[in-house]
Amino acid sequence: MARVLITGGTGFIGTHLTRRCIAQGHRVTVMALPGDPGIPNVATWPCDVVTGDIGDGALMETLCQGHEIVFHCAAVVSDWAPRALFNRVNVTGMENVCRAALRAGVRRLVEISTNDIFGLREDVVMDESFPLEPWGEPYPDTKIAATRIAWRYHREHGLPVTMVFPCWVYGPGDKTFVPLTADAIVKGEMLFWRRDVLVWPTFVGNLVDLLILISERDEAVGQGYLVHDGEATTFQEFCRGIAAALDVAPPKLHIPYGAAYAAAWLMEAAWRILGIEVRPLLTTYSVKNLGSRLQFSIAKARRELGWEPAVSYAQGFAETMAWLKRQDLTSLKGK
Repeated sequence: MARVLITGGTGFIGTHLTRRCIAQGHRVTVMALPGDPGIPNVATWPCDVVTGDIGDGALMETLCQGHEIVFHCAAVVSDWAPRALFNRVNVTGMENVCRAALRAGVRRLVEISTNDIFGLREDVVMDESFPLEPWGEPYPDTKIAATRIAWRYHREHGLPVTMVFPCWVYGPGDKTFVPLTADAIVKGEMLFWRRDVLVWPTFVGNLVDLLILISERDEAVGQGYLVHDGEATTFQEFCRGIAAALDVAPPKLHIPYGAAYAAAWLMEAAWRILGIEVRPLLTTYSVKNLGSRLQFSIAKARRELGWEPAVSYAQGFAETMAWLKRQDLTSLKGK
């Protein structure tokens, strides 16, 4: 068994990964921000919990020492946060982790990136060979910068990096995608600005399966893998499923894309001028993200690693809805 460090190990993906690593007998160290609300829960598990800031390079060098595998889950995953925070966590944090992992001589650094890094092209089925394409939005653009940093350390220093590029991650314990969508549906605030928008759900258990696999397989070094449940659905259908699970009316209101984008731009400008920290109802990132018909292939993971989604989208959605119905939505929204 291995000594494993998981940054962001108290987050949505991080807790599922931490639980799996513990179950496999690994000696796990979880890193989290001081005061993270997930700490009390994870602290009851048989693992070490260390608090600190990913932007602290010296701390990261100390933490990486003695660990064989580093899963880098820590990131600002949001459509509304200060740009300086995105840069500190997503970019500087990646640099710090790579430098620390290299000096510690880890045998694998697994970075959780995002499918967003491949841009917004709708005319092709995108795979891992596609160039990185900025959105003009903090989250995807800082994840692009982080991806380039990791590949540079692999290319120039031989750091054994492997990446995953998850699509829409969902599942029990989600604090962003499903709760925010459910909250808007329950409040009657959900609206659409393009019909038949495609989403590629990624059940968190399927993602963790791939994370564990690529941490063990030598052929995964220097490679990146897209991951989803193997099928797409429309955002409208996804919302109808949530509404049915919560026994509320499904959202039906559509407005033009241009109107939604203009409203998001104006809201963001007003929020910045007024110094409002809570996210506006619409953001330009969410309008772009929920207004696209993108297509992604997971053929590479299947071909090179023999990986298959163990949980179907139908099963994963049912498990997520069963969990959601037991929750207080007001306590779940993490963005």
